[in-house]
Amino acid sequence: MDCRPGCAACCIAPSISSPIPEMPLGKPANQRCIQLDEHNLCLLFGKPERPAVCLAFQADETLCQASSEQALKLLSWLEEATA
Repeated sequence: MDCRPGCAACCIAPSISSPIPEMPLGKPANQRCIQLDEHNLCLLFGKPERPAVCLAFQADETLCQASSEQALKLLSWLEEATA
């Protein structure tokens, strides 16, 4: 599955422990990544400074569900359950 343009659930729900440009300590769970633009697109996509955890994420119907809202709910639940 390809990412749903503008979804950004994977850029909001999970915590990221590695540095992100303009977020040197990473990103807490359920906080919007500073690298999302006004259309919820990643400004680091395809760039070497994109965190490894972001590169490794694979869109999947099970995780991404039928909508951005459903994806955010599920990914937030998974983040909380594995914290």
